[in-house]
This record gives sequence, structure tokens and C-alpha cells, in this order.
Amino acid sequence: MIRKFSDIELIEQTLAGNQSAYADLVKRHQRFVFTLALRFTKRREDAEEVAQDCFIKAYRSLTGFQKQSKFSTWLYSIVYTTAMTFLRKKRVDTSSIDDEATCLQIESRPSAYDTHNAENKSRSFYLNQAIEQLSADDAAIITMFYKGEQSLEEIARTMGIEANTVKVKLFRARQRLKDKLEHNLKHEVNELI
Repeated sequence: MIRKFSDIELIEQTLAGNQSAYADLVKRHQRFVFTLALRFTKRREDAEEVAQDCFIKAYRSLTGFQKQSKFSTWLYSIVYTTAMTFLRKKRVDTSSIDDEATCLQIESRPSAYDTHNAENKSRSFYLNQAIEQLSADDAAIITMFYKGEQSLEEIARTMGIEANTVKVKLFRARQRLKDKLEHNLKHEVNELI
């Protein structure tokens, strides 16, 4: 049986010169880093660029990791600051006129999946679509809390704000998400939530 190293052990191995240990660390966190970057940038190409920049910055700053918080919290704070810097430089338009057309195309496709899988995919699609319509901060908080399973304190450290502020922002982000779902789905929202 292959032993799975902790993040701290992989960091120590990386600092000792083992490059494959850092590759393992990247593999472990790349999906969530990309998802979080996508929540901010709204475009796949931009998210890939931000995610790549994050892992390069994390590698260069690895000696500065204090181990006082989880590596993921430290890494997500890098994602947050890198994405904010990227958005300031790019000033992207976060709304897309293709959202409705994409939704209609997906709805009209025949499904090869059973009804249950199709229903779950549909729920996931509509939730992701609604999250994409939120502001970058709202989308990030919801993503970190639910997908990243970060605590309020960890999110606070990542965003550089107080935990109580995160709690309020999370409450408001949930409300805005509910409003987006209600707007997008009208009466079907009760089944999704």
C-alpha cells in the first residue's frame, strides 16, 4: 500500500529538493485552485493563467509558509490575491450574453444518462450558472465554504478580513445566490435548495 503524505510532509520534501513532491502537492490542490480562479475570472483561459501563476508564486514562497494554518488556506489566499490583481489589470466584463443561449443548448441535448444523473447534473449546472452570475467576492466565499470546505476563520485569513465579516458576507452571498436561482429558474428553485 502506498503511503499518502500530508501537505506538510510534501512541503518539507519539496524544500529538501524533491521536485516530484511539489508536483504531488499541485495535483492534490489544482482542481480547487482552478475552480476558485474560475469563480473570479469567469473565463477558463484566464482561470488557467491565474491557477498557474498561483502555483508558481506558492513554489517561490514555500519557505515563507509558517505552518500555522493549513497549506490549503495559505494557497487559497494566494489564489485570492493573484485573482484580484489579475482582475484589476484586466478589468474583465463579468457578464456573458451567451449564458442563456448555452443554457438552452444544453437543455435541448438528448441525455445518455439515467434520469437521476441528469437531474443531478442539471442541478449542478444551474447552481454553477447562478454562482457565475455573482460578484467575484460572493462566488469566492461560497466556493471556499462549500466546495473547499474552508471554515469561516480560514476564509477570513485568505481574504484578509474578520471571521464575523465573512459570516455576514456568506449570509448575503447565499441570499444573492438564492435570488439568482429564483430569477433563473422561477418556481423550480425550491427543488434545488
